[in-house]
Amino acid sequence: MKISLNWLRNYLDVEMSVSQLADLLTEIGLEVEGVETHEQVKGGMEGIVIGEVKTCDKHPNADRLSLTTVDVGREDHLQVVCGAPNVAAGQKVLVATVGTTLYDKEGNPWKIKKGKIRGEVSEGMICAADEVGLGDDHSGIMVLEPDTETGKLAKDHFELKEDTVFEIGLTPNRSDATSHIGVAKDLAAALKVNHGFKGEVKLPEIIDLPMSVNPEEVKVLVENSQACPRFSGILIRDLEIKPSPGWLVDCLSAIGVRPINNIVDVTNFVLHEMGQPLHAYDWSKVGGHEVRVKTLPEGSKFTTLDEQERSLTSNDLMICDGNDAGMCIAGVFGGQGSGVTADSTSIFLESAHFDSKWVRRSSTRHLLFTDAAKVFEKGSDPNICVYALRRAAALICELAGGRIASEVIDIYPEPVKPKEVRLSYQKLARLVGAEISPDEVKNILLALEMEILEGNEDVISVAVPTNKSDVTREADLIEEVLRIYGYNKVPVQAKMTFAVHSLPQPDAGSIRSRISDYLSSIGFHEMMSMSMVDNKYVGAGIANKEEELIRINNTSHIHLEIMRPNLMVSALEAVRHNQNHQQTRIRLFEFGKSYQVLDGHYTEADHLTISLYGWSDESWLLSGVSEEKEYYVLKQVSEHVLSLLGLDHWKIEMADSPEFAAGVKYTIGRDCLAKLGVMHPDLCKKMDVKGPVFLVDFDWNKLLELARVDQVKVKPLGRFPSVRRDLALVLDKGVPYDDVLQSIKHAAGKTLEEVNLFDVYQAEKALGKGQKSYALSVTLRNTEKTFSDKEIEKIMHKILRRLEKDVHATLR
Repeated sequence: MKISLNWLRNYLDVEMSVSQLADLLTEIGLEVEGVETHEQVKGGMEGIVIGEVKTCDKHPNADRLSLTTVDVGREDHLQVVCGAPNVAAGQKVLVATVGTTLYDKEGNPWKIKKGKIRGEVSEGMICAADEVGLGDDHSGIMVLEPDTETGKLAKDHFELKEDTVFEIGLTPNRSDATSHIGVAKDLAAALKVNHGFKGEVKLPEIIDLPMSVNPEEVKVLVENSQACPRFSGILIRDLEIKPSPGWLVDCLSAIGVRPINNIVDVTNFVLHEMGQPLHAYDWSKVGGHEVRVKTLPEGSKFTTLDEQERSLTSNDLMICDGNDAGMCIAGVFGGQGSGVTADSTSIFLESAHFDSKWVRRSSTRHLLFTDAAKVFEKGSDPNICVYALRRAAALICELAGGRIASEVIDIYPEPVKPKEVRLSYQKLARLVGAEISPDEVKNILLALEMEILEGNEDVISVAVPTNKSDVTREADLIEEVLRIYGYNKVPVQAKMTFAVHSLPQPDAGSIRSRISDYLSSIGFHEMMSMSMVDNKYVGAGIANKEEELIRINNTSHIHLEIMRPNLMVSALEAVRHNQNHQQTRIRLFEFGKSYQVLDGHYTEADHLTISLYGWSDESWLLSGVSEEKEYYVLKQVSEHVLSLLGLDHWKIEMADSPEFAAGVKYTIGRDCLAKLGVMHPDLCKKMDVKGPVFLVDFDWNKLLELARVDQVKVKPLGRFPSVRRDLALVLDKGVPYDDVLQSIKHAAGKTLEEVNLFDVYQAEKALGKGQKSYALSVTLRNTEKTFSDKEIEKIMHKILRRLEKDVHATLR
C-alpha cells in the first residue's frame, strides 16, 4: 500500500523528518518497506530554464530548421537549432540546456549535448510541451506569456511539487489502516501517547448536497443481506465528464493510480482517503432503472471492464439491473456495459459493505485482485458507507457540475455495533513483559478512539470501533495497546535463566537426522510443504469423511482452507510441480504433520512420507523393464528405514486404503508402522499427476515409540567364503513371497546372508492349476570357518522341510 506524505498532511500536521516518520510507522505496525520521491514531472525539470528568443533566422543548410539565439539569463546568448514551425523572435520559451536529462513517452532518459546540426552549432533545445512532461502536444514549441521572467528555472515558474511516498507492507489484520485517514489516525494515537501531540485528525467536511426539488425514487433490492449487510447509493444527474483538476491528478499519481476522468478519479480518491470502495454506474445503461444485489445462476457469462468474458458461479455476488443483467462483481470489478464513459450524464453512485469471505472467494476465483477487493477482504467499516458516499457525491458535484437527483438510499437491516472486549491488566503485563499503568492503558485506548465502557483496578471493558474488524479478543486488544505503547519500550532482561534437562531417549531429532541422511545419500530430496491443502481436493481421496476435515478461515489464501488430513496430497502436488518442470526422476521425502477430527477430538500426527516417480533414466538398456519394479525399489528403501530404527520383527499384510490402487502395510502386533503402495490413478488424474507414483507413509509417532536404535548392530565383513544354492519351488499362487522369505530366515538362522528371487514362472500345463514357481538363490556364510559339504546339505534340507511345512512348497 502506498501513502503520500503530502496527502497525509491534509489530515494531520506531521512535523517530522521522512526517516523519523518511517520509523514511527514501522513501530506502530505499519512496516515501511520503501520510501520514494514522486515528482510531478519526471526529472523535475532540472536544467530547463525560461529563455527569450532574440533572433530567428532560416538555417543556411536546411529548409525546415531555424537558427536562433536565445537569452537564458547568462552573459552569452545560446545558439540553438530548432525544428519547430512556430518558433519566432521575441517568444518566451523553455530551453533545455546542455547536460539536461529529458525523458521520452516510455520514460527512457536521454541527455542534451552540444553538437552540430547540418553544420551549425546547437547549444541546447527549445522544448515542446510533451518533451518536458507537461502534456501530449508536439505540434510546436511551448510558448509562455510575454511577461515570464527570463532565466528563471522552469520548476520554479511552474511551481512543481515533490512528494514522498511510503510503501507500507500492510498485514491482513489491519483493516483500519487501508487509507490515508486510517494511517493518520494511527499516527495521531502514537504521537499523542509518546510525543505529546495535542492536535487532532482533520476529517473532510461534508457540505450540504445540492438536492433536486423533486427527488426521484430509485428502487434497490438486496436479495442476499448476508453477503451484503449494507448497501447505500445516490443518483446524480447533469454531469460533465472531463479530466480531473491538478490537485486530484497529483494525489492519485503519487500513489500509482492512473487518472481517468473526474468521476472515476473521485471514487478512487475516496477509496484511498477513507478506505471505502465506491462504484459508479451509467444510469442510462441500468435496465429498468433498478438495482438488484443478488447471485446469478451457475455458468452465467459476464464481461468485465478488461473485456474478459467470465463464467460466474452461484457464489459470486453480483450487482444487477432491473433485468437481472450483471453490472458488477460486487466489491471486485465492474462490468463493461455499465461503466462511466465520456458520454455519461447521469450516474448511480454505490457505497456498500460486502462480506469479506464472499469478496475474497470471487476475487481469488476470477484472479481479480483489485484495490477495492483488498479492502473488502480485510474487512471494511460498514458504518462509513453513507459518510463516504456523501463525500464522493459532494466532490462529483463540485468537479463535474452535477445535481443530486435522489435521496440517499441506505439499506442496513442489522446495523453492526462496536464489539465489547474485556482487558485484564494482569494478562497484559504477562503477554507484554512489562508493567503498563492503568492510566496509560486508558490513554492509549482513547487515542485509538476506543470507548471505555466500564472497569476496575483489575479489568476494563472496551468498545472496539467497527473499522477494526480483526480486534475481537483480549489478545488482539493487548496487541493494539502494545503497538502504540511501543515495542522498543519493553525492557530486555539483563539476565537470562534457563533449566538444563536431558532429552528423552531415543532422541527424536537425532533419529530424524539419521533417516534424513540415509535418504539423501541414496538420491532422495527433502521437501517442505504447507500444512494446508486446496479445498478442490475434497472428495478426491484425501479424506474418508467430511467430518474428519479441519477447516480454517485463511484470510490470505481463501482456497487453502483445509488442514491436510495426510501428507499424500502434499507429496502429489510436489510431484506434479516437478513433472511440470520437465523432471523425470523424482525422489522426495518429507517429515510433517497431519490434522484430523477423530472421535470428536482434534488430532495431530507426525508422518514420514517417501515418494518415487521414475527411478531410472531413459535408456535402451532398461527397455522392457516394468515401471512397477519401482515399487520394489521403494519397498527396499522402506525396509532399510525400519532396520535403521532397530525394527526387524515386522510383518507385511495387504492394505485396503482408498489412496492406493494396490498396497501393503508393515505391522508389529496390532500397530501399523507404514503403508506402501501405488497411488490410485483416479487421485492422480484429479490432481493432474502423471503416474504411476509410488509412496510410503510412515506413522512417525509409532516408529519413535517402538524404535530401538541402540539395538542396531553391524556385522564385520566375512573372512570365509560364501556358498550359493539355487532352489526352484512349486507352491500355491496365493502364497506371498514374504512368507517364503520368513521361512528361509527361520530355518537358516545366522548362516543366511542373502535370499534373491530371480524368476517367477506360471504355467498350468507344467505346474498344475493354481500353482506358480519361484526360482531363488540362497547365499550362506559361516563367520567362523569354511562350510563343509555336509553342513551345507544339512542347512538346505532344513530349509526345504520348513518351506514344506509353512507354505507347502515342493522342489520342481
